[in-house]
Amino acid sequence: MADPMRNPFLAGAVVVMATAALAACGSSAGGNGPEAAGAQRPAASGPAAPGPSAATPTPPAKPAAGEPGEPAAAGPAAPATGRKTPSDEITPATGTFTEKQREYLADRVPKGMDPAAVLQTGQEACDRLRYLVKADRDTAVGAIATDEIPDAADAVAGLCPRHQDLVDEAAYAYPDGTHTGDRLRPGVYRSASPTTACTWRIIGAGGKELSSGASDTGTSRTITIPKSARTFTSTGCYAWLPEGADG
Repeated sequence: MADPMRNPFLAGAVVVMATAALAACGSSAGGNGPEAAGAQRPAASGPAAPGPSAATPTPPAKPAAGEPGEPAAAGPAAPATGRKTPSDEITPATGTFTEKQREYLADRVPKGMDPAAVLQTGQEACDRLRYLVKADRDTAVGAIATDEIPDAADAVAGLCPRHQDLVDEAAYAYPDGTHTGDRLRPGVYRSASPTTACTWRIIGAGGKELSSGASDTGTSRTITIPKSARTFTSTGCYAWLPEGADG
């Protein structure tokens, strides 16, 4: 029986329940060639993140605004527009902010808004990551890669740096969608929390299909994206996380 945490819909429900619990407590292959079926990780555990290494390619450039067929890039959300409260004027109604909290709030607090409310948003992102990584690490990385946890990269950098490895790995992951050209990094990838409708397709030069497959059981699968790939499309697989890269 598939681990419930491998299903993104169940994972989303768990995140909602976790956020409510934290608030109540006052907390701030089918693939190419011979395809291999990846073994599911036990919930609440997992090996150290593969993460980018010295031999890992540079993360893909973000798509131009309005470029068709490209999902929203994971990473920090754009700061709110409008006038901001100067950093030296950011003070809580009661108590004080730590230096790290002030750094996170810099250029983020719109004029007239309570800075504590802005800070709470970042703390909630950290709380969600803390819960998810204990339940299923792949789902936590996928939640960053898919932008399911908004502003995750900035929240981690400023408020919970212990989760930086999750952000680093998510930068090399593929959320569902279509990825093309220079944004493709050759290597081996595993699906995180796929649904029973997970399908993928890799296209090479001239529109030639290099590989395709499906996982109708919701079980994680492993695929290889070759150097000759021109387009990689994924649907219902949530996110693909890196296991290695070809030079």
